[in-house]
Amino acid sequence: MKKFFEEFKTFIMRGNVLDLAVGVIIGAAFQAIVTSLTDDIISPLLGLFGGMNFDQFAFTFNGVTIGYGKFITAVINFIIMAFVIFLIVKLVNKIMAIGKKPDEPSAPTTKKCPFCFSEVDIKATKCPHCTSDIPAETEEK
Repeated sequence: MKKFFEEFKTFIMRGNVLDLAVGVIIGAAFQAIVTSLTDDIISPLLGLFGGMNFDQFAFTFNGVTIGYGKFITAVINFIIMAFVIFLIVKLVNKIMAIGKKPDEPSAPTTKKCPFCFSEVDIKATKCPHCTSDIPAETEEK
């Protein structure tokens, strides 16, 4: 049983699990902000044009009230959240790219055989395809 708890402790203390836990907590807090933005600002503003808040849209069917307005609000929440996350990821990628040097073209690792035009290793002196001797000065163009 002690080994089981040691393995569990090792699992929990890994960086990935801690990062995931922080992400979930921040995501829950962010969801509250987006829900408030949608419920308290966007829905009422859109309600000015429709005459009422989306949350109030509902209909009754056989004594059951179906609040489709709340579904519309949830869809708006999702779209806003996805857009904000897209902007954050795009910003982080741009910031990460600032410190990177542009990739320099690497030296070629292959050349073409002047006889059969097959790709061969840059160090090859004989073509493995046509068995011709490849002159040392032949370079890929």
